[in-house]
Amino acid sequence: MEILVIALTFLFFMAIGIPIGTSLGVAAVVTIYYFDLGIGMLGVNFSTGIASFPLLAIPFFVLAGVILEKAGLAATIAHFFELLVGKMVGGLSMVAVLTCMFWGALSGSGPATTAAVGLILIAPMIRHGYDKNFAGATIANSSDLSIIIPPSIAFIIYGNITSVSVSALFVAGIIPGLLTGAGTVLVAYIISRKRGYRGLEKRGSLKEILIAFKDSLWAILTPIIILGGIYAGIFTPTEAAVVAVFYSLFVAIFIYHSISWRDLIQILVDASVTSSVIMFLVVFAGIFTWAASVIGIIDLAANAIIKISPNAVVMIILVNLLLLGLGMILDAISISYLIMPILIPVLAAFNIDPLWYGVIFISALAIGQATPPVGVNLFTAANLIKGNLDSLAKQAIPFVIMDAIVLIILSLVPWLSMYLPVKAGLYTP
Repeated sequence: MEILVIALTFLFFMAIGIPIGTSLGVAAVVTIYYFDLGIGMLGVNFSTGIASFPLLAIPFFVLAGVILEKAGLAATIAHFFELLVGKMVGGLSMVAVLTCMFWGALSGSGPATTAAVGLILIAPMIRHGYDKNFAGATIANSSDLSIIIPPSIAFIIYGNITSVSVSALFVAGIIPGLLTGAGTVLVAYIISRKRGYRGLEKRGSLKEILIAFKDSLWAILTPIIILGGIYAGIFTPTEAAVVAVFYSLFVAIFIYHSISWRDLIQILVDASVTSSVIMFLVVFAGIFTWAASVIGIIDLAANAIIKISPNAVVMIILVNLLLLGLGMILDAISISYLIMPILIPVLAAFNIDPLWYGVIFISALAIGQATPPVGVNLFTAANLIKGNLDSLAKQAIPFVIMDAIVLIILSLVPWLSMYLPVKAGLYTP
């Protein structure tokens, strides 16, 4: 009965247009109150849901990303890549992918990357003859990499739920992120060549490339400092986030002179709003998870998954299909809190390494950011091009197929995810 109540309440609020996070929280509260499961635990769950040292990294990484965005560093990075590959067939589409890959390593957020890079590159792509829906789809799908290439908010959430080292997860995402990015570049090139999308009029000279590299050097150093410090064991991901904030402030104010001290007020407001939305989802999804655990949904679902097949590969494939389906209707944070508590005993039963599976899990969620009807990257891109979501989604299909192929490869080859964290001594299988 409890399971029926929590499920129907959640679906009802979703159906009438209530935001997902609120629907999860209200469904949990209604179930806890109606069946007297311990309403006094709400306050405890609320505080413990966010009182976590790893989760402190989220607002700091968000703040660092906002600082760099307001400083206009995305434009300098895009200009550098334009000089490198812009003259090639489909050059601007590849510039978009490479810029999204790099900017994703600064923001950790798909929608933020879509907005920052889209504002810079969509208009030039359209001027050079690119279909506006293809331009938007390229950037929306490339921005999926923001939650795979570290630092990633999704990895922080996963590590908090599963108690897997966030440092190890960050490093584990490097090779899969680059592999996914390479696949996205390949798709952009093939489509551009087929449609005759030309590159820029001229290739950058060596002098121009060196000047552009110098201009973007401080921005390029940001992920190197963050990941290098974590890789070398100098600081934790949370400490790295704090370092990223101060480094971003130093670069924006003293190197690029692109923001003033007065701009900091708006920057703090924007970062606070974004962080509040994320933590709101974390708290409400956490309460839902606790309620689901108390009424037995988690054990029931875990046992059902274990009984489907004794083969670990079959289980991973089936769960990936489930994640791809959920990604069409739910955000990554909500899915993490809904599914991972169920999968933790399943991973143990099949003796699947949680670090390896973390990369598979986040890669599957990344695809959901560009699949309708709740593809947040697609919505952001559609607003930028003032276009139709359906038309944009059709252009995204080849990219989604490539992402799915890479997901299969990651699911079959653990080495791609495990090599770097094990080599760095951050993780022992």
